Amino acid sequence: MWKLKIAEGGAGLVSVNNFIGRQHWEFDPNAGTQEERAEVERIRHQFTQNRFSIKQSADLLMRMQLTKENPCGPIPEAVKVGDAENVTAEALITTIRRAISFYSSIQAHDGHWPAESAGPLFFLQPLVMALYITGSLHAVLGPEHKKEIIRYLYNHQNEDGGWGFHIEGHSTMFGSALSYIALRILGEGLEDGEDKAMAKGRKWILDHGGLVAIPSWGKFWVTVLGVYEWSGCNPLPPEFWLLPKFTPIHPGKMLCYCRLVYMPMSYLYGKRFVGPITGLIRSIREELYNEPYDQVNWNKARNTVAKEDLYYPHPLIQDMLWAFLHHVGERVLNTWPFSIFRQKALEVAINHVLCLIARWVEDPNSEAYKLHLARIPDYFWLAEDGLKIQSFGCQMWDAAFAIQAILACNVNEEYGPTLRKAHDFLKASQVRDNPAGDFKAMFRHISKGSWTFSMHDHGWQVSDCTAEGLKAALLFSEMPYDLVGEKMETERFYDAVNVILSLQSSNGGFPAWEPQRAYGWLEKFNPTEFFEDTLIEREYVECTGSAMQGLALFRKLYPRHRRREIDHSISKAIRYIENTQNPDGSWYGCWGICYTYGTWFAVEGLKACGKNYQNSTSLRKACKFLLLKQLPNGGWGESYLSSQNKVYTNLEGNRANLVHTSWALLSLIAAGQADIDPTPIHRGIKVLINSQMEDGDFPQQVAKLVDGYLAEIARDPNLPLSKFVNLAELVSSFPRASHDGLYRAIDMYLKVNSLYFKLTCQL
Repeated sequence: MWKLKIAEGGAGLVSVNNFIGRQHWEFDPNAGTQEERAEVERIRHQFTQNRFSIKQSADLLMRMQLTKENPCGPIPEAVKVGDAENVTAEALITTIRRAISFYSSIQAHDGHWPAESAGPLFFLQPLVMALYITGSLHAVLGPEHKKEIIRYLYNHQNEDGGWGFHIEGHSTMFGSALSYIALRILGEGLEDGEDKAMAKGRKWILDHGGLVAIPSWGKFWVTVLGVYEWSGCNPLPPEFWLLPKFTPIHPGKMLCYCRLVYMPMSYLYGKRFVGPITGLIRSIREELYNEPYDQVNWNKARNTVAKEDLYYPHPLIQDMLWAFLHHVGERVLNTWPFSIFRQKALEVAINHVLCLIARWVEDPNSEAYKLHLARIPDYFWLAEDGLKIQSFGCQMWDAAFAIQAILACNVNEEYGPTLRKAHDFLKASQVRDNPAGDFKAMFRHISKGSWTFSMHDHGWQVSDCTAEGLKAALLFSEMPYDLVGEKMETERFYDAVNVILSLQSSNGGFPAWEPQRAYGWLEKFNPTEFFEDTLIEREYVECTGSAMQGLALFRKLYPRHRRREIDHSISKAIRYIENTQNPDGSWYGCWGICYTYGTWFAVEGLKACGKNYQNSTSLRKACKFLLLKQLPNGGWGESYLSSQNKVYTNLEGNRANLVHTSWALLSLIAAGQADIDPTPIHRGIKVLINSQMEDGDFPQQVAKLVDGYLAEIARDPNLPLSKFVNLAELVSSFPRASHDGLYRAIDMYLKVNSLYFKLTCQL
């Protein structure tokens, strides 16, 4: 049975804060009772049976473990508010107490709240490929790891046989080819999987152009693996790293995560590295092409991308650049004496690289490679759908909001142990120093005083994480020592403010990780066909809203520290927020879904800086936007398609989502809608109160999806009774606030089939 380990070290690991915030999963064959193991298998089977209608896991394995380790004891009976009833203070406080009691039971002993931060379907497969290439596959992944990875990939295969870019998405060549190859590496055969899933995956790939149609990131990975050729890739010359730093196209000006991706890519491209050509590699070459491998037109393949993957087509100027570099530049740079530059560029690139496979190529016995291997378990997350990879955890981000939510409820004295642990985690997670050595030569920014998205050991500052961490720490500083422990030293607040101020752009907005260093026109050369705006750092309404709130609270408590700079920063940020509002009153959010999310941060930022319904046109427009999007049941629900299509889109079936409903309500309350007409807020609050489950938790909304699916198929008069009963029994144990939806589905089936039976008899 798998167990989640918290704040524990391991062989080859180093930590700057004794591993506080670290979370990783280990398999213990002796763990758990027979009943617990049976329950785990039941919820796994349940997910698989419903995988096409329910894409997200509900983190049930983590919840099972932590609620057993931290029982919250008896809680008051759940409150329900009828349509004709008013929301009372008693109903609110009861719901709040029940929620915090449950939430305290899933807090880790180091103070953070473990949670999944996954969804993309392009993290796991490259790791499997890299471990295969380096010969460390079996050392890093035991039989149970492989079993759960296989489970995850099959669970997120679409009905058409392909895999998406993310678990909710339509099938793409990128997701399909990488997933198929990873499964083959893990030992799956050509016809393996339920209903010959592997054969269906291979057919999807071949029907959509074969491996030549994979986008550029995919071309890179399958080339390094040995099932594609470097001549079929657009150039990634490492010589870019030799350009003077003042040039506008120096890679040091890139978005940091873009740098971290393309730096090792350019190193491996410059070396033309290809992994061992094994029997499996030769077999995959035969499986995934519509023509013999030695007859592929690799030059044509450079710019061949499946239409399903083409979200950001290359502009003509970019294709002209790649053609010149491919046909002319590479020939010159690989000819003496110009080849001297290639060797020098490789030396510069590897000194800046944070990449497991590149470090292995440089030296398989290097300390850097071993340190990479040791940290791999930090990126695993296990749930009922299998084992997945997180880009990094969200420990600090989630903790900052959890702290603020609990403190906002005015029941602090009842939850002292929960708050004290959270405060300790918050203090231990602040980055205390800048990166080691000459960090500016590594294109790094200051980090002393910041908070990261995950934990201290991650070390990479984020503007909104720092602002939210600062807010939480300042709120704790106003609370009694006996309740939450010793407050942070004043200098540490100053350090956080210093980081936030250092990140603001000239237009008043705040980027996420580093100051904006490059020109917008560089995005014309974005080579990533399935991502938009990937090359340079840019400003975000969410980061700006968080920074405004953090600075405003700090200014209130420390009015004399850098007052003029903070006032100026806040004034610029207000203008940025007001100038980026859409005509309909919304803001586009990039780090959540989507207009609801962005609007929440913008509204909270404006409110923190003195704006209200009466003095702010922006807040009035925001209220109007949100009220127009409220659903008939009182909630809100926005689809991820809003982010993709840049148009607000309701969830399928106009379903409400509890998280979106909460964001919208927070926005309306902050904007002052309650003073104008509180009725929409009361309707939304009813949705939240009535959704709370018996244990105090709120549903991951899996049950509502399943009930909706059951109700839909119940309308089919040809649906056999045995199949309907099996589905009803399978889904009846999903956590839910009530069984009304399930009862309606049963009622619908009985009515339809009763009518069908009568008509049949009459005929």
